Amino acid sequence: MGTRADTIAHLLDALAPLPLAARKMFGEYALYLDGKVVALVCDDLLYLKPTPGAKAALPGHATGHPYPGAKLHLLVTDALDDPDPVIAALRGIAADLPAPKPKKPKT
Repeated sequence: MGTRADTIAHLLDALAPLPLAARKMFGEYALYLDGKVVALVCDDLLYLKPTPGAKAALPGHATGHPYPGAKLHLLVTDALDDPDPVIAALRGIAADLPAPKPKKPKT
């Protein structure tokens, strides 16, 4: 089915306190914070990486697979109802993940 661009625009607007960036990948989207992939949006659903920071901000949250063969992620269906816990979870994920590796220069 694929994620619609208006879903991404709506999510980025609701989570506006964060400098999130979205990149389209294979008909779905990855959300980046501080250059790190912190979430996926697949079939118009928001999936957060299940890091300790995310689990602490969203205890007991439902999980799901963003695509067949993927690891379990936290499934956030109410992100727009109360974005503050989701924003805290996204900040926690970014803090938990290592810095992105520098890209090799092209020769």
